[in-house]
Amino acid sequence: MSTVNRFKEYIPFYKRNLKVAFPVMLTQLGASLVGLIDSIMVGHYATADLAAVSFSNAIFFTVMVFSMGAIIGLTPLVGYEVGKRETDEKTQTGTINFLFRSGVLFTLLLSAGMILVLGACIPLLDCFGQEEAVVTAARPYYIMIVVSIVPFLFFCLQKQFLEGLGNTMVAMLITMGMNVLNILLNWVFIFGHWGFPAMGATGAGIATLISRTLMPVLFYITIRTHKEWRTYLQPTTYHLSPIKDGLRRLWKIGAPIGSQTMLETFLFTLSFIMVGWLSKEALAAHQIANQIADMTFMLAIGIGSATTIRVSHQLGKGDLYAVRMASNASIHLVLVMNSIGAILMISLRNYIPLLFTNDAEVISIASTLVMIAGFFQYADGLQTVGAAMLRGITDVKMPMVFAFISYIAIALPLGLVLMFPCHLGAPGIWISFIVALSLAAILFHTRFRKKLREMERDSSSHRV
Repeated sequence: MSTVNRFKEYIPFYKRNLKVAFPVMLTQLGASLVGLIDSIMVGHYATADLAAVSFSNAIFFTVMVFSMGAIIGLTPLVGYEVGKRETDEKTQTGTINFLFRSGVLFTLLLSAGMILVLGACIPLLDCFGQEEAVVTAARPYYIMIVVSIVPFLFFCLQKQFLEGLGNTMVAMLITMGMNVLNILLNWVFIFGHWGFPAMGATGAGIATLISRTLMPVLFYITIRTHKEWRTYLQPTTYHLSPIKDGLRRLWKIGAPIGSQTMLETFLFTLSFIMVGWLSKEALAAHQIANQIADMTFMLAIGIGSATTIRVSHQLGKGDLYAVRMASNASIHLVLVMNSIGAILMISLRNYIPLLFTNDAEVISIASTLVMIAGFFQYADGLQTVGAAMLRGITDVKMPMVFAFISYIAIALPLGLVLMFPCHLGAPGIWISFIVALSLAAILFHTRFRKKLREMERDSSSHRV
């Protein structure tokens, strides 16, 4: 088949993937913008406050991503049932209803656990080797974002459920609206307007708490007013045995996903702590580069989420050809998107830091880190989509092992060696990121191709 004909064959899959991915990309970008805007605005308030936001979010997200990943497990489960609905609509609708109600209890239990774990870190913030000014500014901000985890996880539950149904627009609209509110509240609380005192990082925490609290409320109202969706909100009696089965099913898929995402985030969290050992300027520069890289990562997550949805739907229908084409289409899309990100980061590396700070030392370090971040865009995009493809076929245990090997067993010791014995400083840990992400991408994609070939062989033998 010629290249032109092959491209034409992919066009419908590009369109379908982008139709699902685009709202998710904007949603993820919007979520990332909250941290980016906090960093930009706090960075112009004080360098110590910028480092405090960086330090607090590093600890917070390491724990929170486990619960977010665990809730993501709801999407392929619902997506698979949606794909089967054509053959047994009544039964599958009941199954979807049960999954949502199990998800509500699952999220409540996760929220309680996360509050306990994150709350236990509050008196330990002095033990991470950060400068005293950074810890002082970090503590009230950290408390605010810890409280915000409960409403945020319920927003994630509703978001992942509707994504499993194939709707990605609602989460996008709510997220973008709350971003606008967050910017306004940042302006009020960080710098002190409308009669409020200037509160720096603490003000950013208050703004984040308010906007995150409103997100699930708006989502609930939307679901409640939608004729099809509101059936999932009807009160029900939770019988112990079935609900235990539902929780077990969600945990079986969600826990490995949560562990995988937590391991990756743990690498980045420890990188913040290790860079903090160098200086507050290095930590602030690290935060700037991380925020910029996070923008393209969130776009890649959008494509990855669409991949999980599309793959799970096609798997539910038993269409393995569409599974292969949808996954390949996502690979093509993320490579194009991250190429653009890489070009922008590398070419604008000397100008991007100026958005965050006027500190000359921070700008100098950040420009180098942004350039390195540009070089790992390909590996980052490919590992994100590779993990999403595996989630779509509910293969989640081995990716967790691959994540441990790549992010913990290899990247951390390599980063330490490059940073300190090799005297590369902050750039050393970023070089280790490239190695870890590349290895993870290779392992994820190799695993998916192997599992897909096995399913295709099994399907062929059943037809015979």
